[in-house]
Amino acid sequence: MNLLDIARLPLRYKPWRPRHLALVWDSVRGTATAQQSHEVHLAATVDWLCRAQDVRDAEPDAGGVSAGWSFEDGWLPSYPETTGYIVETMLAAAEVLRRPELRDRAQRMIDWELSIQLPDGAFPGHFGEPGSRPVIFNTGQIMHGMIAGHTQLGRAECLAAAVRAGHWLADQQDDDGCWRRFEHHDTPHVYNTRATWALLATGLVADEPRLVRAARKNLDWALTQQTASGWFATNAFVPWRSPFTHTIAYAIRGLLESGVLLGDARYLDAALKAARGIAAVQRADGWLAGTYRDAWVADASYACLTGVAQMSLNWTRLAQAAGADELRVHARSALDYLKTVQRLDHPDPAVRGGIAGSAPIWGDYSRFEYPNWAAKFLADALMMDLRDIAVPPVPAVAAHAAGAPRG
Repeated sequence: MNLLDIARLPLRYKPWRPRHLALVWDSVRGTATAQQSHEVHLAATVDWLCRAQDVRDAEPDAGGVSAGWSFEDGWLPSYPETTGYIVETMLAAAEVLRRPELRDRAQRMIDWELSIQLPDGAFPGHFGEPGSRPVIFNTGQIMHGMIAGHTQLGRAECLAAAVRAGHWLADQQDDDGCWRRFEHHDTPHVYNTRATWALLATGLVADEPRLVRAARKNLDWALTQQTASGWFATNAFVPWRSPFTHTIAYAIRGLLESGVLLGDARYLDAALKAARGIAAVQRADGWLAGTYRDAWVADASYACLTGVAQMSLNWTRLAQAAGADELRVHARSALDYLKTVQRLDHPDPAVRGGIAGSAPIWGDYSRFEYPNWAAKFLADALMMDLRDIAVPPVPAVAAHAAGAPRG
């Protein structure tokens, strides 16, 4: 943060408000919450996500999930990208917590997403407002919700929507497998592998070979960006900065799950190499830096809490899918750390059960915000460790269609 940014902070974030000042003071003094069971933390996280959906009930974007709560704007509009993959979380939590009403919430999320799909198959970026430009990554994340709607709720229209979106993704792809059009900040990103995972699953479930080929091309391009340490180049939001732990974890998950679906050891091994690299620099209390340079050199003094949650579930998933059981201790250490920064009994409903973007709260990632995707990934990580399940489950038809392992 430069001096100009600091000068703007009071006007933009209004830290003098009592509600905001109390949260800043919590970060200053390092308030830590006593850890409870996974079930208690999971229920609180899911309740926060429910509130984030309910605050939009009287708005045109009803059914979607608010992007989160921020010092700057309060509760934000529904966010198409993350609402898409929160569908998976609600369906899993309905089973784990024995709360069938969460399935109805997932249905409403899907209904809203279907209502905003564009004629060419893409989904709008940003908050879905008129004129918002579609983004490759965002469309892929919404496809995850469409796949869940088809495979877990039996909604045929969801698969049709995912196929249309998948062909739009394939249409935008360059010959080397990279996406350079319709990209965030007009910059190519390795973390698009998480969108590729949805593209691949759609192609396998719907028997659409073009989509499978496009997915493989992007995965192969992503492999060319991995360094000897396992870190990924071309993986930050902008090329002149180090990638957040958040985007590093996205890249790992996309390669991991694509390797599982295809039975291709090259992709799974790339995910494992990166996951082991970042595990080696995890602090004893579970903390991870907000950003990393090549060779896993931390260059941030704050934690990106979303990325910590994502790495927890990545480590659990690699233990499940690749037999890397030694990574479970890293996954649980990350969860222990996240539990200490989640406020279970906070009087403010925007805070209670949520997860801030950064710790301290003024860190560079989602500064002074409680983003919905941080809560989503914490819920997934808790469920995956608690029940030793994959969230989302691997589509059986896709796993069968992938054929024998390669590599």
